[in-house]
Amino acid sequence: MTTNVTPWWKALKLRREILSASGQIDDVQMSLFRAVHATGADRPPYADAEYYGDITHPTERLVDLLAEIAVRIGGGDDYLKARAVTRLDQGMGGGKSHACIGAYHLAANPGALLGTELGQKVAERARAKMGRPLTGDLGSPHVVVLPCDSMTPGAGVQELDGPAANLYERFLWRLFSKDYTLYERYRRFWSDKNKISEAISAVNRPVLIIVDEILNYIGNGLDGADQTALAGQDMAFLQALFDVVNDVPHVAMLAVMIASDIDKTALSPAAQARRDDLNSQIDRNGLPTTVTEAGDFADILRRRLFDAEPANEVLAATAALYENVLTDKTWAKQVWEPIGTTWRRNWPTEMSACYPFHPMLMSLAQDEWSKVAGFQRVRSTIRIFAATVYALQQRGKAGEWVPALIGPGDLPLSDSTVREALFGSGLVEDDRTIANYRSLAEIEIVNHESSAGTARRQDLERLPSAWTPSNPRAAERAANFIFLASVVGTLRPGRGRGASAPEVKAATSVPDATYTITDADSVVDDLINPNRGMSALDITPGQGNNKPARYFLSTRLTHRMLVKNIRRTISEAERDQVIATISKRLASNGPFRDVHFVPADPQRSPSDVLATAGLDSAYTTRLVVLDPAQFSLRNGMEKPTLEALTVAMGLGQGAEQLPVQWASSAVFAVVNTQQRALARNLAVEYLARQKALQAPEVQKDDDLKSTGTKELAEAKAQLERALRRAYQHVVFLAQPDPDGERYLDQLTFDKDNITALDGVLVWKSLADRDKVFDTGQFNPRALLHNLRDHDYGKTLSDIRAAFYSAPRLPLLYSGDRELQQAIYDAVSQDLLSIVDGSGTEVAVTAPGQVNLSSTGLRLAKPQPKTCSSCEQPAHKGPCTSSTEATVDDGPTPRPDSPGFDTPSGTRQQESSGHGPNNPPKPPPVKDGQIAFSFTKNLLANGDSADGFAALFRAFYMALDERQISYLQGTLQLVIQGDEAQQIRQRLEELGITGTFKEI
Repeated sequence: MTTNVTPWWKALKLRREILSASGQIDDVQMSLFRAVHATGADRPPYADAEYYGDITHPTERLVDLLAEIAVRIGGGDDYLKARAVTRLDQGMGGGKSHACIGAYHLAANPGALLGTELGQKVAERARAKMGRPLTGDLGSPHVVVLPCDSMTPGAGVQELDGPAANLYERFLWRLFSKDYTLYERYRRFWSDKNKISEAISAVNRPVLIIVDEILNYIGNGLDGADQTALAGQDMAFLQALFDVVNDVPHVAMLAVMIASDIDKTALSPAAQARRDDLNSQIDRNGLPTTVTEAGDFADILRRRLFDAEPANEVLAATAALYENVLTDKTWAKQVWEPIGTTWRRNWPTEMSACYPFHPMLMSLAQDEWSKVAGFQRVRSTIRIFAATVYALQQRGKAGEWVPALIGPGDLPLSDSTVREALFGSGLVEDDRTIANYRSLAEIEIVNHESSAGTARRQDLERLPSAWTPSNPRAAERAANFIFLASVVGTLRPGRGRGASAPEVKAATSVPDATYTITDADSVVDDLINPNRGMSALDITPGQGNNKPARYFLSTRLTHRMLVKNIRRTISEAERDQVIATISKRLASNGPFRDVHFVPADPQRSPSDVLATAGLDSAYTTRLVVLDPAQFSLRNGMEKPTLEALTVAMGLGQGAEQLPVQWASSAVFAVVNTQQRALARNLAVEYLARQKALQAPEVQKDDDLKSTGTKELAEAKAQLERALRRAYQHVVFLAQPDPDGERYLDQLTFDKDNITALDGVLVWKSLADRDKVFDTGQFNPRALLHNLRDHDYGKTLSDIRAAFYSAPRLPLLYSGDRELQQAIYDAVSQDLLSIVDGSGTEVAVTAPGQVNLSSTGLRLAKPQPKTCSSCEQPAHKGPCTSSTEATVDDGPTPRPDSPGFDTPSGTRQQESSGHGPNNPPKPPPVKDGQIAFSFTKNLLANGDSADGFAALFRAFYMALDERQISYLQGTLQLVIQGDEAQQIRQRLEELGITGTFKEI
């Protein structure tokens, strides 16, 4: 092994607080309350703005958050260029408290924070937003901090709250810096937005309001106070405050409230209602954000653990150290390629980003541990890694072996601090399981003195070889990785149960050519040997190269504990997939001809997904079920779904207006957002029980198998009930006024036994809204009632199409068959006529003879009946004519004699065959021809663009109503490339060849 590379434990210096605490870092979980109010020995180091800036990695999202606040409170006339209200909604360990403390330092001590690297990046971002630099003091802001996790409702602290009791009064006391006169002036107006605004303005300085952990206060806190009046006042104040902050210049608000679908806090119905109310208020007034993302993980860790960045030459030398083992063909074929090592492709960069940790360990923490529900991503990892680097550094100083990079097998479980940091991280929540794994670690891997444990003994007893000096803890490292892969439960997110054989071998690797893949095989074989290896190891045999063996350290668990461990490993993707699968299965069409399920695509917007889902089916009534993973209504989260439905129905504007023809016959089933959250929880329960039942421990135990089968059936039933209840919204295209605008209309089912997944129930409800005809309702009279004057003269094909495309016409229960019957009955009852192109009436003798596909037969008003012999109005008895009339020589002529003076109007009626019983035929509908040309530049002419949009919308309406019988023309336009591809596709569907070229 090369020795001229400076080891990481010499190249990096641990922070003072880690050294002084022997690796036990206590202030990972920062406290806003302590940063603002603590004094003396209780005052944490991060209460100092400069120290805070020194230990804080300037992530893009944190910089953006602080820049928004800086511009809002200190940007002068440019304050409107930044948002007023921001909500931090990440889960535990996501950096919310850290961000709140940063915001506090920014406003309370801007000079100190802006002098740090973090502050400089904030200033740069603010300057880019405003086009000018910030003032150094940001206008001397005043900070109001309400650390709700350190406040008891109705019980103010004298030193901090003075005479204040409710939340509004405590806010005022802090706002006015204990000025009793001002406090008394505004104290009574806890729900008066105008007075609250006036109070904030009375400070005459920029104001930053930080409200941390709101749910602690409004949830169980107000329940515990058991004061209805106090709860009402506090909620009214918070609701008013969120509105007011947006209206007062130079005021910003940072609120912390974990998203409802992440926060698993048990709440009473009243507390849940308060959370829902406040969620809606925050959603309306502010934007949610996070302050860390996956790419920041390694940088945050290194910044928090070490005083300075490593030297570039150290990074380069360490990267070069691993080149041989990473490029070795045997290692690559048997280890690196099977485990999918994406970090190997760009090794120097990936290693430098993770140093002194191996990218494989960082990937394990970032991609797997962070997905376990109880694991607090940054906070838990810092504790584990701080303890690890301290313990390994002490080994290095004592002259013991230390890995060149800390890999997934190098967490020293012999060190109690490391072990307890791991067990306390949330990776293992169940106390009994923790106790079992704590015992397993000592028995199967290594004890506290590093002198015993199955794996450790194998290393100590191994005969010396060329590679043992460079890898003296090979078996321990392999066992460590199996241990880490096992503690997260029976299934690792995205990986499977336990550790694969290639992963275990990778954990033992070192940058030394003398340690070969054969040596790694030998180490692993000894470790899994049934006679001398780890006795608690559960081995799943391999099946060829594509399915290697897997190793799992098993503890004997009850079924409940097993399910609990698996539950935390269920990914959101798995949860959403099972919800989609069951929703699709539960959907039934009823009277609808077709059920169409639209799956989610997280990589695209909801509008994009619906626009390309192929929903515009001709002559088909459709119940379209939308995937809950991407579509929902209510609870302040419905905007993307409504926008997508607007586009899908052809109601979009501008570039989002799609040529949709059959929107009227599509009805959408959509979940309720709040009910979806319940269904998601039950889906996780169902998946956990399904996977638990598949686990070998359960399959081999008849009692566990029986329990698992019963619980799985119950979980499945509960999930199906929840999904049926969740689909409580129906969306459809409406036009109750035939001359009015089309719009989206909705139905909401409030009863538990009615679901939008049931086509029969949906159809019945739509019948009550006159969107459809229920069975037996559509008869000749109903047909005539829904026809307009310009419908007469249309072809039967156009009439048929209108019942599927025109929202003014209700949908038919039996579709074409029902329309044929109604037309036939109307013709039989002389209420309608069917005529050919020349206007001649066509006889039909059965409903099946009504050819709805005909473009030659037309619908007409009833024709007058005539005698086939004399062509006069139909009569009884023999025919008579004017030539057969007799002449009376008497003095008084008969009306029908030549001597009788018949009024000219009457003669005209008679000669033309018209009369009271023979009304004139209505004049045929005349077609008009339109021809025009235009050339227009729309780049900077919004009015013209709107005008042309209206023109083409009129064309669309005319086409949709089948009022255009012939089209001819050439259209030439310049359009964005993405839209051009969509038009090309539409033209190809119509069989039209267009000319496309890039310009």
